Amino acid sequence: MMRHEILGTLLPGFAGTDLPDWLRALLADGLAGVCLFGENVSSRDQLRRLTDDIRSANPTALIAIDEEGGDVTRLYADTGSPFAGNALLGRIDDVELTRSVGERVGAELRAVGVNLDFAPDVDINSNPDNPVIGVRSFGAAADLVSRHGAAWTRGLQSQGVAASIKHFPGHGDTSQDSHLALPVIDVSLEELRARELEPFRAAIAAGAATVMTSHILLPRIDAQNPATFSVTILDGILRRELGFSGVVVSDALDMAGASARTGIPVAASRAIQAGCDLLCIGTRNSAAQLEQIVAGMIEAVDRGELDERRLSDAAGRVRDLAGSVVVAPDASGPVPDAPLAHPALAHPPLADAFDVSASAERFLATSTHALVLRIETEANIAVGDSPWGPFGSDEVVDAVSIDADGTAAVHGLDPDRPIIVIGRDNHRRPWVVDLVDGLRRRHASVLVVDMGWPGDDRGYADIATFGGSRLVSAALADMLERATAPLNGETR
Repeated sequence: MMRHEILGTLLPGFAGTDLPDWLRALLADGLAGVCLFGENVSSRDQLRRLTDDIRSANPTALIAIDEEGGDVTRLYADTGSPFAGNALLGRIDDVELTRSVGERVGAELRAVGVNLDFAPDVDINSNPDNPVIGVRSFGAAADLVSRHGAAWTRGLQSQGVAASIKHFPGHGDTSQDSHLALPVIDVSLEELRARELEPFRAAIAAGAATVMTSHILLPRIDAQNPATFSVTILDGILRRELGFSGVVVSDALDMAGASARTGIPVAASRAIQAGCDLLCIGTRNSAAQLEQIVAGMIEAVDRGELDERRLSDAAGRVRDLAGSVVVAPDASGPVPDAPLAHPALAHPPLADAFDVSASAERFLATSTHALVLRIETEANIAVGDSPWGPFGSDEVVDAVSIDADGTAAVHGLDPDRPIIVIGRDNHRRPWVVDLVDGLRRRHASVLVVDMGWPGDDRGYADIATFGGSRLVSAALADMLERATAPLNGETR
């Protein structure tokens, strides 16, 4: 019985596009469900076959995915998302548009059999140096993020897909990535209430089915335990103060901020005991790993470190959620791959929400035959390797890729040729700052585009797009069309 309850709190990932036999057996034995990543998706039809296969093993399985509708996408991992992401939606500030984007994402997920979306991100990106949130946030103001987080939640859940607002109690004021370290946010409870908690309060009021925790330490609230493992934060603030009664989901326990010191089995027991109900394990998990977690949690119960009643409560909450979002076997097939028919999601209107400096407007009005330098930097783990930027065959094609090891190549460029530098989070990367500074010294015409979250002074963002999804990239390509046009009728 205990094994069944433990399995009912676990949500692993797996490798490949077919359901492994070990995972099929665990699903039949009561596993809560699975979390899908980009590597599990090759097409819409394949994904629906996979989710049907999962449900053949466990008809009430939760099938979760990170589909934020912008830079973080799994459905469009091979092409980039056709939606404007959160940061640009916040700049447009049309709450009905935001709701309709959430609704469309929900319709697409429902059609392929996914019933739990780890979205929307309701973190307030108050720190422009944040390496993991950035354009995933609706903005830097609590009221803006609250309005749009609630609207996106309502839109998604109108399609029968559970939302998971994240990353409680707020990951926006960090300069570290919890995938790689344990960020510390040194704020008081009063400061947290005045800012970070407001979007969670609004989305909970909008009916959010689940809340995802963050692996961050708030020493003035709980000096010993990161949020995922803090009774003070999960029970005291989330349950009692905010009145949340749904499922609390942990962020992935394979992240360094969660398990680097203890290992996943210990982290799993601590998370449940603190108040989590559903545990994301990570990616590419295995049967042996799941059995180690189960064994470790049984041992924790035997040692008195994990209360069996708390475990049963968690499994019961997960069962209730799963029963409320069952996908019928005869649900409609995949919806067409097309952006929403909304005037604010067309371009050029979409580009009206870009931040364009006066110098950028002069560059665009006077330059032609510009060479594009694509700045190659590693995306954070949440975003992954999805395509970004206007570099497709029908967009900006006269582009050269530059990384930190290839910056010397720019010294040989024609100083009279206009240069367009396109990167993400340019100000956070010293080598990109040095590259841009050098280009500006040597070239008369340099335009710098930031498709991430720009610095406050916009020194390395003559144009800031606040996202790099396929739709945003197409709007940028339209804006750059004249400046990148070939000379003398040349063809590309």
